Amino acid sequence: MSTIPQSALVKRYNLPVPRYTSYPTVPFWPQTIDLMEWKERVKSRFASINSRLGISLYVHLPFCESLCTYCGCNKKITKNHSEETPYLGALLEEWKHYRWLLGEAPVIREIHLGGGTPTFFSPANLDILLTELKSESIIHPGFEGSIEGHPNNTTKEHLEVLNRHGFKRISYGVQDNDAQVQKLINRIQPWENVVNATINARKAGFKSVNFDLIYGLPGQTLESMMLTLQQVISLKPDRIAFYSYAHVPWTSRGQRLFDEKDLPNASLKMDLYMLGKKRFAAAGYCDIGMDHFALPGEALFEARAEGKIHRNFMGYTTQNSGMLIGLGVSSISDAGNAFAQNHKTLSEYYESVGKGELPVFRGCMLDEEDVRFKKYVLDVTCKGFVKPEPADLDLVKQLNGNYLHQLEIDGLIELHNDSVEVTFLGNHFLRNIARIFDLYLLRSEHEPKQERKFSQAI
Repeated sequence: MSTIPQSALVKRYNLPVPRYTSYPTVPFWPQTIDLMEWKERVKSRFASINSRLGISLYVHLPFCESLCTYCGCNKKITKNHSEETPYLGALLEEWKHYRWLLGEAPVIREIHLGGGTPTFFSPANLDILLTELKSESIIHPGFEGSIEGHPNNTTKEHLEVLNRHGFKRISYGVQDNDAQVQKLINRIQPWENVVNATINARKAGFKSVNFDLIYGLPGQTLESMMLTLQQVISLKPDRIAFYSYAHVPWTSRGQRLFDEKDLPNASLKMDLYMLGKKRFAAAGYCDIGMDHFALPGEALFEARAEGKIHRNFMGYTTQNSGMLIGLGVSSISDAGNAFAQNHKTLSEYYESVGKGELPVFRGCMLDEEDVRFKKYVLDVTCKGFVKPEPADLDLVKQLNGNYLHQLEIDGLIELHNDSVEVTFLGNHFLRNIARIFDLYLLRSEHEPKQERKFSQAI
């Protein structure tokens, strides 16, 4: 066990580090893509896994009625709901193109609706979207449908439509309940709305209600966080995602509206995290891994216990279909040994789909080394244990030098002859530990200094 004070660990490991929702991480992808190569890899992967595992769909619905200034997601701020119809048309055209490419009926194992604010769309339009996505497809017996809902505008009608399509999990973006914090981040959200949205979801048949919380927001204090935690725990959400606020004003212009003096420093931010972690544990929640907590018996808890948990661009999931197709502006697809990202602006997305093309503009084709190290990063974040190929472990030791030794001295890992194991303390620093398997980041450190790419780890 480490004898290093927590404050010293925070200072030492508060480095710019990726969140590792993919490997290689997006900033290291080329800014172009070989479209023919992408299509071939999609077809090959699909043929190998469709009947056995099925596929996952991520659908990005980017519209929001107001700007939450902390948000780093791709979104368009508008109150014009006539935007819904042309966007749905483009989504379904994109899906039609993938259907033609795949050649046979896909087995859909998972659909996740993310945003933006998916509940910006009317219940009727969500019904159209889901009906068309599932049309002429095979629905896997273990299908999971999930959506990111806004407590202010998720109605009973939304929930009834979603439940009718087999959706059983909803994540509400709670973030923080303190009035002053909500004002600073421009997300005014009365607690009564969260309560009503939670009750309505459970009445509609949703089996898992997740709350997203963020620590490190401007104006947060230990006292304000305590009140938020008490209120949240009183509703007993099945899962809680407790995210570190990623301050990246060089890519998210809304964050430039903050006075950085209002942001908690690294030490306070760690105190906020530890407060949440202790409160969740006292309420019966189990630490699933990076950012996530779940009640015993919940599907994510069971998947973790059975070693079947997976991590992708949506965070932790119980589903690992082996292939993720992303639909919509800025969405990312994962074909196992290749990634592709759609155009980031609506105009470019509409133009590409209108020409009958897949609207991808960049991607990353993985070689055999990339595929192996992708698995190592996933093993850190999902299992806390990695057993690399001997030559790969030698390379990791060579590239990390004293950093690997420091992780071991500080009690964050146990380094064995043939494996790396994350300790209980190390669970607080998973991003820092996953970094030791990030060949792209490690090799780039020997190159001339480049622009900032990642948020601080803490």
